[in-house]
Amino acid sequence: MIVSNASLSCARCPGEATTEADGGVSGSLSARTLSPTGHLVVAVCLGCIGTLGFLSNFLVLALFCRYRALRTPMNLLLVSISVSDLLVSVLGTPFSFAASTQGRWLIGRAGCVWYGFINACLGIVSLISLAVLSYERYCTMMSPNMADGRDFRPALGGICFSWLYSVAWTVPPLLGWSRYGPEGPGTTCSVDWKTQTPNNISYIISLFTFCLALPFAVIVYSYGKLLHAVRQVRRVSSVVTRRREQRVLVMVIIMVVCYLVCWLPYGVAALLATFGPRDLLTPEASIMPSLLAKFSTVVNPFIYIFMNKQFHRCFRAFFSCSAPERGSTLKTFSRPTRTFRTPRQQRDLQVTAPAPSTAAPTPNSVHGSSQGAKHAANSGCSAAEAADAAGPKPKLVLVAHYRE
Repeated sequence: MIVSNASLSCARCPGEATTEADGGVSGSLSARTLSPTGHLVVAVCLGCIGTLGFLSNFLVLALFCRYRALRTPMNLLLVSISVSDLLVSVLGTPFSFAASTQGRWLIGRAGCVWYGFINACLGIVSLISLAVLSYERYCTMMSPNMADGRDFRPALGGICFSWLYSVAWTVPPLLGWSRYGPEGPGTTCSVDWKTQTPNNISYIISLFTFCLALPFAVIVYSYGKLLHAVRQVRRVSSVVTRRREQRVLVMVIIMVVCYLVCWLPYGVAALLATFGPRDLLTPEASIMPSLLAKFSTVVNPFIYIFMNKQFHRCFRAFFSCSAPERGSTLKTFSRPTRTFRTPRQQRDLQVTAPAPSTAAPTPNSVHGSSQGAKHAANSGCSAAEAADAAGPKPKLVLVAHYRE
């Protein structure tokens, strides 16, 4: 079934070459291909991407297994992204690297279909997981029940949804709705972008809409809401939240920009190959989007993992052969949360305290009150902050349950 649906015969495509000898692919390979120097440059890029992607994602998994403090629901989603990127580095990049060194596809028609299916599936898993991660962060910020770090059900549900959703969109080409075949200069395989038939075009439009545009919309919506919530809290305490707002803003901008840089060129190139004139894209222009998409396996660990404070502390402890810093343990509340909770605790103490006595103060009572004054001064909470905390401010919960 796979070979028949992935028939790469080019008998109906005049003007395109076939390469059946030596186990190559007989397919819709473009007659124009890269020069030997161009194939060498692509091979070097793929070698660097595959090596860095494997090492960085393998390190993420090693840290997750080594340190128990990292085993939180949110980090479990990050691990799922690293698993998909690691599998791309193991099951995909080495074959395209070998093909680039030889200037042609090496493992035949069935291998081309297998490569196209595996890489498309894992790539969509990464895209959907990034969208699920952004939505889970938004829900964690809004819902107090998801911030305790003990309920893994939402994270596991998001992971299962990401993988099943990806499989649901990558199996149809094996069953006849579009197909997998060579792309670019013929050293990689993916969905057949060039066949301009209603069957193929309908699949490409659906794939672009539900696997690229929709995840991007979810990411923008979720992080936009997150930034809006942080700005709302800023009205309450601008000094405390200004630095957090700037840090979250930078993080969101980096995530969105890297998403667009890695995946938007690939989507645009696919649409141009589908709806544009034949041979509109040069071999160089067709291979660059594929390289950028594979480069996401290197970018994701650094953006989503090593910028995470918990992973960063454990990363330094891992290479220094020491215990993680105190800040790397499980934390449910952030620094602004502790600042806001202290006046609330003081208010509770004031409510439960006995009524003041009109009797003259004794030396012991004077000593106790001086100790209490010192304790209040050390807590860093002024009388003005305690007065502001007297009324209920639900918006403070938004920051309380957001974790980086």
